[in-house]
Amino acid sequence: MSQKQTLTVQDRHDDRGDIARIRLAAPAGEALPEFTAGAHLDIYLPDVDMWRQYSLCSDPAETGFYEIGVLKDPNSKGGSTAVHRLAVPGATFDIEGPRNHFPLAEDAAFSVLLGGGIGVTPMIAMAKRLHALGKDFVLHYCTRSQDVTAFADELAAAPFAENVVFHFDDQAPEQRLDLSRDLPGADADTHLYVCGPQGFMDWVIETAESAGHATPNVHREYFSADVDLTGDSFEVECAASGITVTVGANDTIAKALAKEGIKIEVKCEEGVCGTCITDVLDGEIEHRDQFLTDDEREDGDQICACCSRGRGKLVLDI
Repeated sequence: MSQKQTLTVQDRHDDRGDIARIRLAAPAGEALPEFTAGAHLDIYLPDVDMWRQYSLCSDPAETGFYEIGVLKDPNSKGGSTAVHRLAVPGATFDIEGPRNHFPLAEDAAFSVLLGGGIGVTPMIAMAKRLHALGKDFVLHYCTRSQDVTAFADELAAAPFAENVVFHFDDQAPEQRLDLSRDLPGADADTHLYVCGPQGFMDWVIETAESAGHATPNVHREYFSADVDLTGDSFEVECAASGITVTVGANDTIAKALAKEGIKIEVKCEEGVCGTCITDVLDGEIEHRDQFLTDDEREDGDQICACCSRGRGKLVLDI
């Protein structure tokens, strides 16, 4: 069960690359619930009426504040621009979490952290935790240019600075990320973590798995995804409520059910956060999400109702 709290913006630092580093604390200064590396917060943005997820980049050992990094993306649905507008010192936000769908395998012999752009945020928390544990790791941080590389000063001054490798697209080819050079050989005790733009992630994941890294050892977290919500119409039967609806070609399961008074909680609307996971009793699923694992998809008993679809008819346990 996610913890609900109202937190106050304690501090804000506008870093390179139009990234706001925001510290959130309890209004009375009490200790915050602990979190594990890889966790995120769900933040409600009332003026645009949406929830958005932001990875924690602060030290998991820190209980006085949570820190997130938010890229102002003019091409987003409005969440990031709302955060940049609203997150001034003293402002309050309703929060759920921390929740962790991207946990760190702390017993791994070697960890490779690969962050593309703002996708570095969970990697920073992971690096802090791995350093505290005395574990062997490397953090590859990829950006378009040094001029847009947020967190650079902090990472350069960190006690694990020698474990951090910066890669800038506008510099010499040998300085850029080269997976044939920078990925270690496949090993059961080596774990990879990747977060960033979808193209970057797909490239890293496909290359790693083609090189023999086992899928369970290649951990991934999408902070956004290009998802096609369209498709042929299909029916959804709600076994518990006895209602059947038709999901149109440009509709989603969650929206179609909401029109009939059946609410499925939705936050990301892109199939990346898992909030809307719903049990499926029968029917063929057309998965469009980036949340479920391949094994979970093969089981055929769960669906992301914000984006995935069915063929013919689905029966949901709702």
